[in-house]
Amino acid sequence: MERKQVDKMGDMETKQTKWEELSISNDFLFGKVMQNPELCKELLQRILPDLNIERIEYPELQKSINMDMDARSVRLDVYVRDEKEVVYDIEMQVSHTKELPKRSRYYQSMIDLQLIDKGQLYDELKRSYVIFICPFDLYGKGRHIYTFENICKEDGSISMGDEAVKIFLNAKGTLDDVSDELKAFLDYVAGKKPKDAYVERLEEAVKEAKKNREWRHEYMTLLMRDQENVKKGEEMLAKLIILLSEDGRLSDVIKVSQDKEYRQELYVEYHII
Repeated sequence: MERKQVDKMGDMETKQTKWEELSISNDFLFGKVMQNPELCKELLQRILPDLNIERIEYPELQKSINMDMDARSVRLDVYVRDEKEVVYDIEMQVSHTKELPKRSRYYQSMIDLQLIDKGQLYDELKRSYVIFICPFDLYGKGRHIYTFENICKEDGSISMGDEAVKIFLNAKGTLDDVSDELKAFLDYVAGKKPKDAYVERLEEAVKEAKKNREWRHEYMTLLMRDQENVKKGEEMLAKLIILLSEDGRLSDVIKVSQDKEYRQELYVEYHII
């Protein structure tokens, strides 16, 4: 057997071990577990207790939104709608990135573009929720939940009425601001095992998901693709830095390491992409 094949098999074994160690906070596993409509509906009901959700369905859209060849691709964790055609996008977000609020804005716009066809009236857009579940406090105020709707700055009693809602959940919250049921779920995301019937069902679903060979293979394939993209990105940045140094653009060397948008501009300028 060639050395390359041996290395590849060893790499696959490592990924299988990582698969066995995954928890509900992993976005891929979370998405698979939420394919169970009862588990997904119960979670939505805990997040949005004022709603009466009778049933949910999974539109064909799911998983990937890509408007055209030049658009940034979006892979949704969980995309569902209820019997009133209200749309819910639920994302598990482990990495603490400052771009999260603007990412929610982008997701919202992409979902809206998918919800309305050319020639339709804007009034046909349905109410939608973009929900991020985070094991960190994005806004640093100790809340378990931060809900945002468009409100008039001059008069807080006036809602814009666009029916677009963004919610950020914080598994590390300290305030008494959510129900015990939602807190039990968030504690589970944070790695705790509270005594809660729903959490116990989630735990069983996670265990069953890990037995699914097809999902494990899909996860490892995505993981390898991500690693290849990271390597490709590192090689592109290294090439750009060399070219900038050769041209004496030392200030740009520092800037491209910090500014992603400017980095993309210079990739195009130097015909790297």
